[in-house]
Amino acid sequence: MWRHKQFFFLLVVLAIPIPVSFAQQIHVSSVRYVAARNQSNVVLAVSESPKHRVFVLDNPSRLVIDVKNAQVDRGLSQPSVSHPLFAHVRAAPKNGSDVRIVIDLKQSVTAKTHKLATNNSDNRHLIVNLVDKDSTTAANTGRKVSEKLTKLQANDIEEHIEKASTSSSKHKTNKKERFIVAIDAGHGGDDPGARGPSGTQEKQVTLAIAKKLQALISGQPGMKAKLVRKGDYYVGLRERMKIARQAGADLFISIHADAVNNPDVRGASVYTLSRNGASSEAARWLANSENAKEKVGGVNLDDKDEVLATVLMDLSQTATQQASLNLADKVLKNFHHIGDLHYGSVQKAGFAVLKSPDIPSILVETAYISNPSDELNLMSDRYQTKMAHAIFKGILNYFEQMEPLETDRVAKL
Repeated sequence: MWRHKQFFFLLVVLAIPIPVSFAQQIHVSSVRYVAARNQSNVVLAVSESPKHRVFVLDNPSRLVIDVKNAQVDRGLSQPSVSHPLFAHVRAAPKNGSDVRIVIDLKQSVTAKTHKLATNNSDNRHLIVNLVDKDSTTAANTGRKVSEKLTKLQANDIEEHIEKASTSSSKHKTNKKERFIVAIDAGHGGDDPGARGPSGTQEKQVTLAIAKKLQALISGQPGMKAKLVRKGDYYVGLRERMKIARQAGADLFISIHADAVNNPDVRGASVYTLSRNGASSEAARWLANSENAKEKVGGVNLDDKDEVLATVLMDLSQTATQQASLNLADKVLKNFHHIGDLHYGSVQKAGFAVLKSPDIPSILVETAYISNPSDELNLMSDRYQTKMAHAIFKGILNYFEQMEPLETDRVAKL
């Protein structure tokens, strides 16, 4: 009899329906802190449009975001120490299945939330707009932002993110359907760059490697190379970015040779833009009225509200930085076959030439020209060729991954 009761109980338990929400748990993958002129925004990347509650607390000032049936995938990034509003973020489970995100604030604010759902379930965002609580225009500002966000079409966001995250190769590809790579030979003209012990100038070796890389790319079906400088003359740092944009470049490769006081230091390394560098560039870009007329990641920011433009710029930069890191990793892996590495992983810095908001960009330090052995390598046609081939192979690996349906246009090396 007892066994029959056990069996009956098991049937009852198995018959109880499992809540659908359990199978559709929302994932919070990242948090971004976006600053506009008169307000700030918190942007949560979520897997599904969430049920949520947002409120602010005083003494001390805190922003609280409760997301139903959710979990945080990884540790949330902290705001910059210099951020005027956000101080610290933390997250913890709530009520068993929910998550609570608390952001410590440096002043009192009012908060309003907006959901930006797109056609791609991987690209949903919950935006919390914050304005100064003591401002007499706070209510009007919040209402205007809400109206602007409501009118924003989901397809605009979807198109923007997708184009940026695929290196803009689809919306910038020209009529011949070629991938365009801008190659920037560092320094030039009155700026020789670093000098080696034997007097070798950085500007000479960077141009030599750049031309070899250009030949490899231009000789590849479906690809085209654009040299930022073709001879011994100087091009301003921001002019280099402008040339790449005008060419419709899908990638930007800046070639350099490093130098330090210690002659024993040697090896190649690869850099992408640091987050601090990206943040300062976003502010500079949006403040320039001429820049606003250009498309960023395929979306025109000229007709967008300041808050919307700032959020879109941040999303584009995030996707571009990820693509840049992916490219840099592919290139660095090919450097293992040609010589010493100074850094075995991709490095980040605020180089001005890497600051395009929607063109994946990397800076390659081909060797230390201040090291006698590296200087000899940099002067060698053999080493220059091997370096150009390694960068080229990394570019091919990147494009093959980003465009899996079109790899027949890019033959393997």
